[in-house]
Amino acid sequence: MRYNRQIILPEIGDIGQQKLAKARVLVIGAGGLGCPVLQNLAAAGVGFVGIVDGDVVEETNLHRQVLYNLSHCGQSKAETAAKVIAQMNPDVTVTIYNQFFNRMNAFDIVSDYQIIVDCTDTIAIRYLINDVAVYKKIPVVYASIYRFEGQVSVFNYQNGPSYRCLFLEKEGLQQTPNCETMGVLGVLPNTVGAFQATEVLKIILGVGEVLSGKLMVYDALHFQTQIITFAKNPKAIEKSVINGSLLFNQKQVEKGINADAFFEKINQDNVMIIDVRQPNEKTLFYEKNVIQVPLEDLEKYSQTINKEIELVLFCNTGQRSLIGVEYLKKQGFESVFHLEKGIQSLEKYK
Repeated sequence: MRYNRQIILPEIGDIGQQKLAKARVLVIGAGGLGCPVLQNLAAAGVGFVGIVDGDVVEETNLHRQVLYNLSHCGQSKAETAAKVIAQMNPDVTVTIYNQFFNRMNAFDIVSDYQIIVDCTDTIAIRYLINDVAVYKKIPVVYASIYRFEGQVSVFNYQNGPSYRCLFLEKEGLQQTPNCETMGVLGVLPNTVGAFQATEVLKIILGVGEVLSGKLMVYDALHFQTQIITFAKNPKAIEKSVINGSLLFNQKQVEKGINADAFFEKINQDNVMIIDVRQPNEKTLFYEKNVIQVPLEDLEKYSQTINKEIELVLFCNTGQRSLIGVEYLKKQGFESVFHLEKGIQSLEKYK
């Protein structure tokens, strides 16, 4: 009875519904885009869903992340989303990854899934998702949002173009503006996330025309859509395969430190502590030897630092600081660490 209205569609039927029930979909990011993706996949009867997110619900999320309510503030997004989905549809098996997607956990997380849904807002993580997905031959349903505009595409579908084919990687730490700094219309991610969920269902069912080699741009303010076509770039694919292979085979060095170690570092004169958040972000503590260098300025600032000095980076959740660590490592800095779960992990020290 639950799925009757979609089962009666000739393109779906009982066989299609069984395909959905057996499908394994990984959703990376349970924020503005992730919420509608998760809701729609669960409602449609996708049987196995993985949720990757190390963040917690904040009141500023509620105008667009409608999976959550005020009582959820301060709670894990991944855990909360899983509980809500269980209430929506108990037939869906949900696996929680209460952590941010990064180089150290990427392959372990994606290994059991047939489709990845990229609901992140960080450029470096999108390239990471791409490289892992290309190496593992997993299609990625991508979307991003900016103010009143959203875009959707499908990468790596049936040996099609990848994220790198559309967006050539630039060296450095310049970040694409996100809703935290530029704002976003609350309804926009719900619309764009529904587009993503639609592409996921089409891939599972094998129906319709998938947005492979096409980027759909949606302008909510003027209600316009545009389709931009792009081709497969062999050099971009090759780079993705090489990156994925290196990542898969190399032993990762732990770069994160916990709260106790962080406070020990703060009290050492030979350690430089760098806050990579924006100046307007909430600060939980003040220390005399903490320097504020927003992530996008770290590239320039690092040119003035002795590469032999020990560095510790931190941000709100540990996601941006890890990106900074990866960049500095590539520039030849040896002793670089970051506060693994960000200043959220310092709550108990208040």
